Amino acid sequence: MTSRRTPRTGRGGTITYAILVLAVLVSAFPFYWTIVAASRSNADLAQVPPTLLPGPNLIHNFEAVMEEADIGTALLNSLVVSGSITVGTVLCCTLAGFAFAKLRFRGRGALLALTVGTMMIPPQLGVIPLFMLIAELGWVNQLQSVILPGLVSAFGVFFMRQYLVQSLPDELIEAARVDGASSARIFWSIVVPIARPGMAVLGLLTFMAAWNDFFWPIIALSSQEPTVQVALRQLGGGYVHDQSVIMAGTLLGTLPVLLVFGLLGRQIVGGIMQGAVKG
Repeated sequence: MTSRRTPRTGRGGTITYAILVLAVLVSAFPFYWTIVAASRSNADLAQVPPTLLPGPNLIHNFEAVMEEADIGTALLNSLVVSGSITVGTVLCCTLAGFAFAKLRFRGRGALLALTVGTMMIPPQLGVIPLFMLIAELGWVNQLQSVILPGLVSAFGVFFMRQYLVQSLPDELIEAARVDGASSARIFWSIVVPIARPGMAVLGLLTFMAAWNDFFWPIIALSSQEPTVQVALRQLGGGYVHDQSVIMAGTLLGTLPVLLVFGLLGRQIVGGIMQGAVKG
């Protein structure tokens, strides 16, 4: 006679859920505080203890952001720059990752080592020669001066190479070769569908990095054609900085990133589940 075991939630499960809930609250609190600060006045934020509930000044602070900085142009410029860099990086890095992972050619190991080695070079070392190059091309204060240097990243190449090594079976490529498929056909018909979760993760990371970049855009662009991060430094000026206006601009600059995460979240979760099943 066999007895049916009933699942039990032990103390360890309760502690795990408590830790997860605490981690979610800690992670979400900075964004919630941004909403609270963006909807309050500067005097409200100076109170001790500070208020933790949203206020009625959100629209007023948004209007102040529009008056102090050309945030509309900055948002459009950041969308163009970040979107172009993301599309270019995902496409180029997936192509390079496929070549390093599954194609056989002379010098593959040396080229991969050289590519990964560039990750150890601080980007600040290349600012002066890069600025001299874009000045020679006449691209200063133009968006292409920010877009083109970021179209390929060594991290993206290495990331996609490692993903395809684990996720793309050699038997699929060999079968496609037997059927007479070219490398381009194999890439678009086999590699891209398999690499889609990895491409989504790389796309999200690239978009966030390009959106939050401040160092190079402030050098290459003027205040008339800023990105969001450059425009935010114009907010809250004066002897006493208006923190509520600054937080309202920060909230506006954060919303597109949340939208991109919502669009790519299903692919990211799908990639995590796929890896869990394979593991």
